[in-house]
Parts: sequence; structure tokens; C-alpha cells
Amino acid sequence: MTVAAAALGTLLATLSACATPDPTHGAQGARGRNAPTAATPDPTRIPGVGDRLYRRIPAGSRQVVAVYGERRDSAVSRVVLYTRQGAQWRTAGSWPAHNGRGGWTTHHHEGDQRSPVGVFTLTDAGGVLADPGTRLPYDQDEGAYAPPAEWDEAHQHDFDYVIAIDYNRVRGTPPRDATRPWGTDKGGGIWLHMDHRSGTSACVSVSRKAMEVLLRTLDPAGHPVVVMGDRATLAA
Repeated sequence: MTVAAAALGTLLATLSACATPDPTHGAQGARGRNAPTAATPDPTRIPGVGDRLYRRIPAGSRQVVAVYGERRDSAVSRVVLYTRQGAQWRTAGSWPAHNGRGGWTTHHHEGDQRSPVGVFTLTDAGGVLADPGTRLPYDQDEGAYAPPAEWDEAHQHDFDYVIAIDYNRVRGTPPRDATRPWGTDKGGGIWLHMDHRSGTSACVSVSRKAMEVLLRTLDPAGHPVVVMGDRATLAA
């Protein structure tokens, strides 16, 4: 073998080695047997809701309004409507929202400006405007749901539509019913209502379009509930 032929053979061997994928490098190597993989969402569960709160959703519930707070001390959140078909939960709507201007709490009390974390039934609705076509009992009363006169223009339509969140209230009564079974110190009058683009006293607010979808979708036969809180607490 000549010197030139030997050199050519060495070069070809080097090129062959470079062209052979190294299983410890590159995209395929990065997905080796010890590399983490993205978890596949379980369609039989409400996303982002851990066992502690998920167990509190009634077995017969087929409609869940999930309120995902951005952070514990944030007034920014997102409302997602889920409906159950068979054993699977499907998204029926998703909207930006606001919660209490102070964020979230697991021990709500009157005046703390925080929304209560938990699972609560949704049984009654009402507002200034006429019933848009809900199956929930609807209480229209322009006087009872009119905002206080001292509120500014941005809040004048807050209660055009409301859905009572059954926190410290008597189910089966109009949202305006001020009865507080746990006492007044625990707060109350916590509703889903129209958004004014900022935090609330403790309620959850969404757009008029979102309220209309919720009102037209929620059905007592589906045993609707709201699951609400900041994302970290919901997932715990």
C-alpha cells in the first residue's frame, strides 16, 4: 500500500466515525431513558386541581367553573368552564378574569379584599338585566342589584348579571339574600359578576359575553360548582 492510499483510508475512517450518530449527544441523546418526559393530561381530571380539592367536587357534578388565580396576592385570574362527557372533562369556554384585589385566602373574613379558596356550589342567579336564558333560578331586580350611587362609572354594570357563589349563604335563595349562616365576620355576597377590569372586594368578575355563556350553560341538573383559588393552592 502506498503512503497516499494509507492516508486516504485514514481519512475515510474518520469521516465515517463523524457521520455515525453518538447516542449520548443531540436531540435523541437528550431523550435518553433517564430524561424527563412531559406528563400527558388526564382527561378524567380538572387540569391544575390537586387531590385535596378535587375530592370535594360532587360525584354527580357535570359542570365545573374553575377560577385559576395567577398568584396568591394577585387580582388577575382566568375562568375556565368544564363540562363532563362520560368520564372526561372538556373545555367549554375560557376567559380572563379578576378576583379579590388582595388575592386569595383559605380563611376569608369580611373586608379582607381576598377571594375564598375552595369548592362551592352554584345554584342561583340574578341581576339588573332580564334573564338571558339560564336554567338556574333567576332573580331580576333593578333596584336590588343596582350599584351604590357613590360607585364610579366603571362599576355601574358590575351586577347586570350575577351568579351567587355558595359561600356563607343559603342555597336556593336569590343572590341578594344577605343571610350569613356562618356569621357576618366570615363575609358573604360573593358572586360571579361583570368585570370592571380590576380587582374586586372578593367576587370573581368576567366579561359580559362570559357571563352570558355561563348563565346559558349552567344547569341545576348538572350540579354545577366553582373550584377557585390561586394556581399553587389549587394544585396542592
